[in-house]
Amino acid sequence: MRDPRWRSSSMLLAASGILLIGVGIYFLVLRPPLLPEDVRYMGLTPTELQSIGPRLTAWLTQVFRVMGGYVAATGVLALTLATTSFREHRGIAGLGAGIAGGLSIGLMAAVNFMIHSDFKWVLLAMALVWAASIAMFVREITTPPKVAIKPGARP
Repeated sequence: MRDPRWRSSSMLLAASGILLIGVGIYFLVLRPPLLPEDVRYMGLTPTELQSIGPRLTAWLTQVFRVMGGYVAATGVLALTLATTSFREHRGIAGLGAGIAGGLSIGLMAAVNFMIHSDFKWVLLAMALVWAASIAMFVREITTPPKVAIKPGARP
């Protein structure tokens, strides 16, 4: 086992995991099928919305259940990774966390900017926490450890 101390990179990745679990729970339990931004993005008229609304709502409820499960699962995996091999500074853990962050919260934030979502800044902040964990991981493994000098000792 490598250095098991909690470092900034692991704490940031753990925080990212907890944030993602929260977002997953939001999609599973709290998010309504259609938000005002969804209707705005689709450009539906009130008549069109009345026509397809009930079918669309039923379908989106299922879509967001699946999405919420995947987002929460990503958070659980990030939290698990942060407490194990990422914390031990295993290179493959850093690589996996970087790729996973880009494909999960990174892509989610980017798409929310493309659709002009009301939540784009919140998601960007979450993506930046994940990115900061990767940046700190790289810094921690490339910076030599500081050697403590005992008082009175000569360097």
